[in-house]
Amino acid sequence: MKPLTHFSLFTGIGGIDLAAEAAGFTTVCQCEWADYPTAVLEKHWPLVPRFRDITTVTKEAFIEKTGRKEITLLSGGFPCQPFSLAGKQRGFEDSRGTMFFEIARILRYHKPKVVFLENVDNLVRHDNGRTLEVIVNTLDELGYDVHYKVLAASDFGVAQIRKRVYIVCFLKSLKISFQFPEPFSSDIALEDFLDSDVD
Repeated sequence: MKPLTHFSLFTGIGGIDLAAEAAGFTTVCQCEWADYPTAVLEKHWPLVPRFRDITTVTKEAFIEKTGRKEITLLSGGFPCQPFSLAGKQRGFEDSRGTMFFEIARILRYHKPKVVFLENVDNLVRHDNGRTLEVIVNTLDELGYDVHYKVLAASDFGVAQIRKRVYIVCFLKSLKISFQFPEPFSSDIALEDFLDSDVD
């Protein structure tokens, strides 16, 4: 069996990478623009090659950095500010909002078997749903079955509501039957993690 490999875009401090590795994937490359998250990645994944600028990710550059031609999973928490209720919601008119199309460009030549993307829950409603429609249609045209759902972290044992839309895609040729996990009840609370004795 071929090893399960993972390439993370917009890596941040590596949250998705940790989850992928817990699921049996090996992170073989990362891409992160910001300095502080990159310093965190360099500390925790010192041997993993990385790009700083997604626009410099090409098939040839990836092979040169990693020695690999294929990946199993591509992930990305692409910039949320253009779609967030907390921002101006300029969507694709914001340069950060166009970063999804960089993901699509990379998918065209990498064709990973699985794609995992996440963003703020308002992405589903942004521009009356047209933004998500463009994203889903683009992924469909690239040969993927697309599944998306808004999930709250608090429904899965985390002491934080944090609603996000998760987009999970599989190459159509794989004919994967996929369902999102069902929420479960939990009495976990923030106070469970706070020190009771504080000076």
